[in-house]
Amino acid sequence: MCPHCEGLHPQYAEGRTLTLFKGPARALIHALKYHKGHHVLGDIEQLVRASPHITEFIRDAVLVPVPLHPRKERHRTYNQTALLAGVLARAAGGATRVEPVLRRSVDTPSQTTFDRKARRANLKNAFALARGATINPSSPYILVDDVFTTGSTLNSCAGVLRRAGAVNLRVVTFGHG
Repeated sequence: MCPHCEGLHPQYAEGRTLTLFKGPARALIHALKYHKGHHVLGDIEQLVRASPHITEFIRDAVLVPVPLHPRKERHRTYNQTALLAGVLARAAGGATRVEPVLRRSVDTPSQTTFDRKARRANLKNAFALARGATINPSSPYILVDDVFTTGSTLNSCAGVLRRAGAVNLRVVTFGHG
């Protein structure tokens, strides 16, 4: 058990991450997330393509990006996790596809300064199934996020997908730590 996952009680079966969230990896995500750095997506795709532990893990699955609240997405003008999911799908190939089946129903404060307990509380009921979305119990679903810190965001999303009928549920992130 990863020390970051202590006390998490995951709603998903397994998770993978591409790299530690330090140095150049941190700079890539910060450029994408906070500076409209779409130019880093090519570098991220090269890293994913060079990582068979990721491409094989996600191939032929439905990738579900962690959604932003509509207010935050309007402000940022894009969801970096949806862009990352697109990169992952291209790199994995096969029948891998992105489906935005979740929505953020509560405009929560940023998780960046919260401890583990506050993160969980902050995300209570923050996600829901997107209007009109359906879950196929026989499909493998993989939640995609940019960074895994305590797992609270992914676990909250996974709970929604579980309740909607997802059986084969995993997670993948670009960075960890």
